[in-house]
Amino acid sequence: PEQFHALIDLVPEPYASMLFVSVWTGLRVSELIGLKWRCIHDDSITIEERFCRGDWATPKTSASAATIGVASQVIARINRLKSMTVEVRAGRAVRKHKLVKSSEPNDLVFQSVLAGKPMNDQNVLRRHIKPAAKKLGLRVNWRCLRTSHATWLVQAGADPKSVQGQMRHSRISTTMEIYAQIVPLAQRRALEQLSDFAKDSRSITVQ
Repeated sequence: PEQFHALIDLVPEPYASMLFVSVWTGLRVSELIGLKWRCIHDDSITIEERFCRGDWATPKTSASAATIGVASQVIARINRLKSMTVEVRAGRAVRKHKLVKSSEPNDLVFQSVLAGKPMNDQNVLRRHIKPAAKKLGLRVNWRCLRTSHATWLVQAGADPKSVQGQMRHSRISTTMEIYAQIVPLAQRRALEQLSDFAKDSRSITVQ
């Protein structure tokens, strides 16, 4: 989480908010780009469509088409986009652009800055996210953001079935693979805690 917040601070809008929503919801990047205002509710988000490099499609699986609960700060961050503008340099001139040109039900939440069209995920990654990540010594892609959401749920104590529902996995085995990925990290932390405990105990004994 500390690395994530440091990354957010270095990325300009609306891309910082894309990162924020991605990590705190676990949405796939194609679902994030295809998100429309009719899908944003008071405390949840509905995944209906996805957009990938020019093509609209239904969600990846039947389980992926669902409504998931989200934290209030996610909804607030999304709605904040409606009132935001950014400055874009065009030669010697600096022009201001609204991040949300229109917020009708069928309009996109994340709109390209200049034209308000669907974004290209690879362009966003290459131009805005990776340069910021490099400054922090991090390697970041869209998948690792989604996996981070699941990993943090696990570390916060969520049970596998709840994580499966939030990630919208068709099979629990897919969710369990994420658990397997974080075991080494959990083990290292446990060993570090054991070492600290041993040091503290030895210090008390000497005293």
